[in-house]
Amino acid sequence: MTKVGYSQVWDLDVFFAGGSESQELRAHLDASKEEINIVEEKVAKFHTPVSADDGKKVFELIEAIKGTAINLREAGAVIGCFLAANTKDKKALILQGEMGALSAKFANIQLRFKQTLAKTDAEVWQSLLETDELSQFTFILNEWREEVQMKLSEEEESLITALSVDGYQGWGQLYDQLVGDIEIQMTVNGEEKSLSVGQANNLSSNKNEEIRKEAFEKLTEAWKSKEDFFASALNHLAGFRLAVYDKRGWDSVLQEPLMRNRMSQETLDAMWSAISANKEPFVSYLSAKAKMIGKEKIDWYDLDAPVTASTKTMEYEEGAEFILEQFGKFGPELEAFSRKAFNESWIEAEDRPNKRPGGFCTGMPKSEQSRIFMTYSGSMSNVATLAHELGHAFHSYALRPVHYMNRQYAMGVAETASTFAEMIVADAAVKAAETNEEKVALLEDKVQRSVAFFMNIHARFLFETRFYEERKHGVVPAARLNELMEEAQREAYGGALNTVHPHFWASKLHFYITNTPFYNFPYTFGYLFSLSIYAKALAEGENFEQKYLSLLRDTAVMSVEDLAMKHLGEDITKVDFWEKGVALCVKDVEEFLKIASKEG
Repeated sequence: MTKVGYSQVWDLDVFFAGGSESQELRAHLDASKEEINIVEEKVAKFHTPVSADDGKKVFELIEAIKGTAINLREAGAVIGCFLAANTKDKKALILQGEMGALSAKFANIQLRFKQTLAKTDAEVWQSLLETDELSQFTFILNEWREEVQMKLSEEEESLITALSVDGYQGWGQLYDQLVGDIEIQMTVNGEEKSLSVGQANNLSSNKNEEIRKEAFEKLTEAWKSKEDFFASALNHLAGFRLAVYDKRGWDSVLQEPLMRNRMSQETLDAMWSAISANKEPFVSYLSAKAKMIGKEKIDWYDLDAPVTASTKTMEYEEGAEFILEQFGKFGPELEAFSRKAFNESWIEAEDRPNKRPGGFCTGMPKSEQSRIFMTYSGSMSNVATLAHELGHAFHSYALRPVHYMNRQYAMGVAETASTFAEMIVADAAVKAAETNEEKVALLEDKVQRSVAFFMNIHARFLFETRFYEERKHGVVPAARLNELMEEAQREAYGGALNTVHPHFWASKLHFYITNTPFYNFPYTFGYLFSLSIYAKALAEGENFEQKYLSLLRDTAVMSVEDLAMKHLGEDITKVDFWEKGVALCVKDVEEFLKIASKEG
């Protein structure tokens, strides 16, 4: 395939030229401070509505908040990109601290507005929601009202937010710094290299077992050498959350993540019940994989190991064109949008040192653009990750016609859009396989994702729920965190593992992200939920794209239960909904085992 020259380094100068030293960014932050002060004055003068006539005042304040929120989000996203691309960027680290303080102040102002608004008499409230100005915000305004009623007083919540900048957010930032300083010294293909955590993680899919094992062991050494620091950060993050929950009278650590995901406990329980009852096929897959690579039971560092001698790889440009071709078969808007992302350098994919691990997509609402971050090394898993992040970006694109205040979708449905895009590419790769050996490798890549969502994510969920229960009674030391993680992994993987990864709690950024508590189960939700959407897409062909866009635009204005009922006609509080999705994944396992056994 002819190379088309897509850049693997993103363009951030289009937002603020000059990187973290940008004068444009400095001016933008200074202007944002002034905007915050202006909004603060308006909120201070705002009084609880007494009639529907006050709807215009409420709308004016919502518009003022929207404008400031967009500007803050733009700056925060770009600063986050600076740090992800270069963990040694000290100036960006300082800017991140400044953004934290600004965001905390603005959050307090918004809280004051919400609390004043929430005091509205029930009858007046209903009349406000029926006004021309506010009817479009019915869902979000009712959500604000309910949220305020579940929290403490304005003064207490403001104090919590102010203290969180250094007492809470700071611990998450410390974790980022600690990980950014880690360098892994390894010999790869005869060359001595100094690798970032992200680069070392990419070696988990290397065909050479010694390289996989060495990368895992050296990463483990790094996590272990700083385990007390990581344990301190994790304990303080959890301690802060638990203290806040206790003051609010919340008795469940899942109350906030469920509320943020607009999901009921019944739905979450049904999902995990369906998965727990159907793990045996995936245990069989792991057992078969162990034998294929010459082992009795599989080791942690072999989970991503290739099972065929010739594993397909794609150069970045080739991977991009493959994604665009498959997206084009689904619908013209997804393909055209993604081509724009490649052509305009929205993606940071270069394999180099000093990048943070993992991948993400972040939105710049003022510019109506997104930026995608990952480290691309050519595996089909990398191609799937790239498609996954483009799915996130397309979700933001789909919401552009919607008012900014109605774009704040929850993580579970965010992962739906990304996983849907990933499925399009993964399925196409399997169908395009030219040999059985290639098909086995690509099928396994699909099955590995099921294992990740049904086993790895489940282990994270089990670990975190149990850790929080123990944290209620005091600090949980690193040694006990290792035990909790090992127990969770052995349970979640159904006993299929020979060696586990006790320090996974230290290695996984998701446990330290302060904005999103329990950054685990929404991935599994999105994976299984997207399977139902994908089934509809296959049945309806290209005609489905507009229906899909309609579904995406509803993701921020209804609960996940209502979203599923409206667009899929399904009751997701029932176990059978989730079992249908798991059954589709089991078919991949069965096909993999069937072809693999023929290949010998």
